[in-house]
Amino acid sequence: MVTSERKPYLLDFEKPLAELENRIEQIRELATENGVDVTDQIRQLESRALELRHEIFSNLSPAQKLQLARHPRRPSTLDYIQAISDEWMELHGDRNGSDDPALVGGVGSIAGRPVVMLGHQKGRDTKDNVQRRFGMASPGGYRKAMRLMEHADRFSMPIITFIDTPGAWAGVEAEQLGQGEAIAYNLREMFRLEVPIICTVIGEGGSGGALGIGVGDRLLMFEHSVYTVASPEACASILWKDAAKAPQAAEALKITALDLKNLGILDDLLVEPIGGAHSDPLKTAAILKQALLHHLTELCQLNNSERRELRYQKFRRIGVFMELSA
Repeated sequence: MVTSERKPYLLDFEKPLAELENRIEQIRELATENGVDVTDQIRQLESRALELRHEIFSNLSPAQKLQLARHPRRPSTLDYIQAISDEWMELHGDRNGSDDPALVGGVGSIAGRPVVMLGHQKGRDTKDNVQRRFGMASPGGYRKAMRLMEHADRFSMPIITFIDTPGAWAGVEAEQLGQGEAIAYNLREMFRLEVPIICTVIGEGGSGGALGIGVGDRLLMFEHSVYTVASPEACASILWKDAAKAPQAAEALKITALDLKNLGILDDLLVEPIGGAHSDPLKTAAILKQALLHHLTELCQLNNSERRELRYQKFRRIGVFMELSA
């Protein structure tokens, strides 16, 4: 897992908790220096800090969950792969002259089961983010992903994808190289694959960029991740001509894991440690690994035609609604 000694990045709603925890640490240090026993006071403050943590993270708005999904210290695809796999070998290139660092993948194993894992990869700092285009994959990235998935299908290995992107790269060069076609091809071909496919939204699932590796038998989402047809900022700019109304758009778009669970789109909502995935990455990875193994066991009990039919029906049900007359 990636670690850092730098000052932790704090969101606005995290600051009261951080201030209380800093106060506790200061009192502990002063007590140690002066030989004073403040055990009872520290215990009370720690209890209050735990209560405050629960209060904050159990009442987050969709806009605040979006902030958590975009948190720069949130575990990434490579973090999860390193934490949950027994072994892992990254594979490069789309065999058409491109190797997109915004979408990574390769062959590995989980609990002794060979799998192909791939996903969007954001950077940890400005330089890394620029190199990886903030996790926004190019056409070459989606073609690389499809090459890896076809490899998995050929050798009967389950496919695990990790979704974490604001959307597909929207540069002029991406359009010249066929961004729309690359994503559409993946959507069609992922329905054809015969091996189990599990897709997990680990952070931000944005638009077609997410869907390009998002067609699967099961959709998992972490508690504070989001999945949306357009970013709240873009939605607010389109509907109200004002990006400042993004929080209102986030509410209306129904982008949270709980929203998608209630809409019947999500198959499994993964509860994060109190404080978010970045507060305890190893525990978060253990939660993900357990869920993946559970769903893999269920899916591997079905034959190929059963899985393909269930996958087809799963997506046919999305968006179906009934109007009741007066």
